[in-house]
Amino acid sequence: MKRKQFLSLTGITALGMTLPIPLFSKNNIAKNKISLAQWSMNRAFFSGRKDAQDFAIYAAKMGFAGIEYVNQFYFDQLKNGTTSSKNVSSLAKTLNSRAKDNDISNVLIMVDEEGNLADSSTAVINTAIEQHKKWVELAAEIGCHSIRVNLVGEKDSQKWVYQSVKGLTGLCEFSKTMGINVIVENHGGLSSNAALLAKVMKQTNLDNCGTLPDFGNFCISDVWGDDGCKDWYDMYKGMAELMPYAKSVSAKSYDFDNYGNETKIDYGRMIGILKENNYSGYIGVEYEGSRLGEKEGIIATKNLIQRLL
Repeated sequence: MKRKQFLSLTGITALGMTLPIPLFSKNNIAKNKISLAQWSMNRAFFSGRKDAQDFAIYAAKMGFAGIEYVNQFYFDQLKNGTTSSKNVSSLAKTLNSRAKDNDISNVLIMVDEEGNLADSSTAVINTAIEQHKKWVELAAEIGCHSIRVNLVGEKDSQKWVYQSVKGLTGLCEFSKTMGINVIVENHGGLSSNAALLAKVMKQTNLDNCGTLPDFGNFCISDVWGDDGCKDWYDMYKGMAELMPYAKSVSAKSYDFDNYGNETKIDYGRMIGILKENNYSGYIGVEYEGSRLGEKEGIIATKNLIQRLL
């Protein structure tokens, strides 16, 4: 190492003064804050080849610092469609034990299929809030900072904004008592119109409400997924609009070229948007490709993020 480089790294100037050493600039993201979204292994878990309760073990072996659960893999313990939380403590004990034994952090729970929080009917929204509560309780017991929810139901865009605010406000009031954030992912339909979702955030205006911007989920047509989308929102514009409210980030990936770059998403540009917004939270790896195996795709995504950071 050259003397000039050494002096710079140690904080010693040419005049002999010692200055504070900034380990990370305010727009830098720590490389050890990369989490694994459980959906990346959905085929293994749905098929029964792997046990969802051992998720922390698999993530730790691949070098992750945190994990993001998906509630669908635990419906057998916390039955879908019920408001019962009698099994929350039992499941929490198992998940906490796995996480602690593998020195990994529980980051959030992605909640699906528990009712429409943006429905045109207030009664339906209230039922959905009740059904989400057990996942808030679980998130609190295992030390997560958030649950991720979907905003679906109303089809008219302006009514959707109004009903979304209503649903989020009701759920956030409960989750705040347990120290849990409620964060919304751009997850198809109106929620993938980033300008509309940002409007929802502004009108909800609660400290424990935010977004989980996903690099790839910007299909705004009714039919989406597996190349079925007819109308896309600009993903880079969308990320920029959602990042001011972000409490976590999902790094979606599909495939990689021979140089290790994602083929559908400019990851360099995406990471740049995160840095521009001084983001310092977790980046969750969510591999959804089919050419590579789940483990290979996960590792490729993680390596790309680390290289860009």
